[in-house]
Amino acid sequence: MKLKILLSALLVLFAGNLWSQAYLASSNQLIKRILPKRYQSFVTESMPSLNGRDIFEIESKNNQIVLRGSSGVALASAFYHYLTEYAHCQITWNGTNLKLPATLPTVRGKIKKETPYDYRYYLNYCTFNYSMSWWDWPRWEKEIDWMALHGINMPLAITGEEYTWYLLYKEMGFTNEELKGFFTGPAYFSWFWMGNIDGWGGPLPVAWMKSHFELQKKILARQRSLGMKPVLPAFTGHVPAAFKNKFPQAKLKATNWTNGFADTYILDSEDPMFAQIGKKFLQKQTELLGTDHLYSADTFNENEPPSADPAYLGNLSARIYDGMSAADPKAIWVMQGWLFYSDRKFWKEAQTEALLNAVPNDKMILLDLATEIEPVWKRTKGFYGKPWIWNMLHNFGGNTNLFGRMDVVATAPAEALNNPQSGKMKGIGLSMEGIEQNPVLYELMMDNVWQTKPIELNSWLPKFVRNRYGKSNVNALKGWEILRKTVYNVPADKYIRDGAESIIQARPTFDSLTRWAKTTLNYREHDLLLAWDEFVKAAPLCKTSDGFQYDLVDVTRQVMANYALPIQRKIVAAYRQKDLGKFKTESQHFIALIDDMDRLLATRKDFMLGPWVSTARQWGQTPAEKALYEMNAKDLITLWGDAKNPLNEYACRQWSGLLSDFYKPRWQLFFTRAAQSLNQQTDFNTNLFKEEVSNWEWKWVNQRKDYPTQTIGNPVTVALQMYQKYRKTIGIVHP
Repeated sequence: MKLKILLSALLVLFAGNLWSQAYLASSNQLIKRILPKRYQSFVTESMPSLNGRDIFEIESKNNQIVLRGSSGVALASAFYHYLTEYAHCQITWNGTNLKLPATLPTVRGKIKKETPYDYRYYLNYCTFNYSMSWWDWPRWEKEIDWMALHGINMPLAITGEEYTWYLLYKEMGFTNEELKGFFTGPAYFSWFWMGNIDGWGGPLPVAWMKSHFELQKKILARQRSLGMKPVLPAFTGHVPAAFKNKFPQAKLKATNWTNGFADTYILDSEDPMFAQIGKKFLQKQTELLGTDHLYSADTFNENEPPSADPAYLGNLSARIYDGMSAADPKAIWVMQGWLFYSDRKFWKEAQTEALLNAVPNDKMILLDLATEIEPVWKRTKGFYGKPWIWNMLHNFGGNTNLFGRMDVVATAPAEALNNPQSGKMKGIGLSMEGIEQNPVLYELMMDNVWQTKPIELNSWLPKFVRNRYGKSNVNALKGWEILRKTVYNVPADKYIRDGAESIIQARPTFDSLTRWAKTTLNYREHDLLLAWDEFVKAAPLCKTSDGFQYDLVDVTRQVMANYALPIQRKIVAAYRQKDLGKFKTESQHFIALIDDMDRLLATRKDFMLGPWVSTARQWGQTPAEKALYEMNAKDLITLWGDAKNPLNEYACRQWSGLLSDFYKPRWQLFFTRAAQSLNQQTDFNTNLFKEEVSNWEWKWVNQRKDYPTQTIGNPVTVALQMYQKYRKTIGIVHP
């Protein structure tokens, strides 16, 4: 008996040593990727977790920086803590500062940090398309490094999911022809996976499925090597339309997400095949990719259930989980709580509680998906006893705007953590629809990982600015303090979901906004001009900083984007006054503004259409595949669907190339037709124009065209030129 106990202890110790050696190696490789010339200054060591949660230590020893951590993520976080707190560096999507001093700063004593959060979640289904549609392994490797540096240990991992389904449906007897209308094109997987649409942007080549299945294996291997536990997909009932012919006795429900797309089919959870398919899928997925026992499944994403009966909803939820547990007894269901936010009229207390309580508390984790906008946990008693995660959604559609709730993000996670009414808050995370924008919000949010108290912005912001620009600068800090009070502040008495878009991006109109290109700001335009002034003053000392160059362009872009609205209003006024001369003059000003914005944005790859289209085409193995992927790339950020789709402009971007080749020609067509109506003294035919412009847009989406992939011009020089040209004029418009 004693021998068995000893052997068991030795096995546990051996396994633990193997694991620690693996994550030390992975962490060392991460450090080398980030600091290829200085990585030998860092030594990594393992240490046990604290109550199952990550912990790290940092100290100086023998002229090296010693990093200890309970996982690869903890070690990477220790490394980034040293970079930001001691070496004054920063790594973001939009600007990086890794200019370390010749002699690395010494750490006095020993720094120790522990996280209060079991889970640090990352990604939204939509992120995989609004930002990640065309990523290759080098880009994914860079992102996984970013995740680890920022403490992420629970990433959603759904790349290549379609291949597993393809294999399973082939085993069930479906032909390629029957599946042709099921899988969407590569830019629309997010909504295919959530059961919203079939087929759009396809047919999907099998070559894509295979290549992205191989990419998924690399992603999972790297994430797991750092100690992350990826969340893999599970079955929620979405099946091919051909299912109803192959299995005529199956109990199916047709649903329609939006009238721009055909119906999708959901297999009723009461049908015996529901549990069978759910089990087979997880078994197939585990066989191919392994498992960490975390599964994402979202029922009725932006689609109402057929019944509000709590008993029905509870049974449905139980059957979905039963399908998971049949394949994996350790399965934990990770549910996006978006349905409780987006359709609160349906999901009242009885319905929500029934859906959640049907699954054991330790077998489900809820994602409060947009907690910074509306904390659902507050009206669900902390999700009725389920573990849940506080998430910042922040960005919808990958739109381009300066926006965020800095004060909320700095304080609300810790306040919820320490609130006795919050139930089992077990984590924090990022659930944005699009990334690579507003880096300050993401640095701020992830600083919550290693503390239990609210972040003090008055001390945090100066540190952020110094790290970003590599130096302290009074004007830069003043500019950021203004940004904090304007674009990054949403008054508590106003419901504003996300940032304003420019009227430039709206389908041309005489109105001041459209459904998806909303122009209402959460600040006074004049106040942003004051921030612009300060950034311009900071330029002589900060101009070599990558982060400063991005920020100066971004602030300049926002000011110019806002200025488009008063010009458009002058155009509308001139039209209504039948003043053709003034109409033409102001129209020319509007077009010139678009040209100037396009020139400004061409100085930064962050704001260019070319790389988006080019990387899409690079995935194609044949001319037909390249054309399909180019269409997907251009369609998602413009029409979203076909020429009549109601989601047009939902994912609009202020990108060089898109401004000059899409938004500008649309407005020119609008101005031409409006001038014709003035000349002919006839009413403007809105319906005829809408028909004409939507047909033009559809042709643009499907045409073959290359756009610049390399920047043109110096970002600081061009931004200062825009300041000289527009500052006085805009100041008069917005006194």
